[in-house]
Amino acid sequence: MTLVNQLPVLFRESAFNTQIDRLLDDAIGTISGWSSTWEPNCNVYEDENGFCVQIALPGMEVNDIDVHVEDNTLRVKGERKDEASEGRTWYTREFLQGPFACSFRLPSYVDGHTSTASYKQGILTISFPKREEAKPRRIMIEGQ
Repeated sequence: MTLVNQLPVLFRESAFNTQIDRLLDDAIGTISGWSSTWEPNCNVYEDENGFCVQIALPGMEVNDIDVHVEDNTLRVKGERKDEASEGRTWYTREFLQGPFACSFRLPSYVDGHTSTASYKQGILTISFPKREEAKPRRIMIEGQ
């Protein structure tokens, strides 16, 4: 069995296109000095009650993060401000700066209107409960 058959319904939009876009953006950015948005690392999982998206945004302020659900799509965007770097010589700089964005298509059986979000220890967690009709239920068998 391949991993593709096991992927959940909740997925990152256009993952392949995003990789191609990032490759082209990196090439153009290197030549022109232009920079584009970056995508933070994410975890997505499902349990019996719903779906959850976790996004790693260490060092971010809650006011710098924007979360929207529209047309069954979760969109998260914001901007990490560039640290003052006067007098610094960077040898490694992997904390990406500037605007970021990511989006996820939600399955039809989650309730986007009652979603919740929290930000703790640099992790943004957005939870989407399943609609009652989508949750597993036990059917009792009547006996004589």
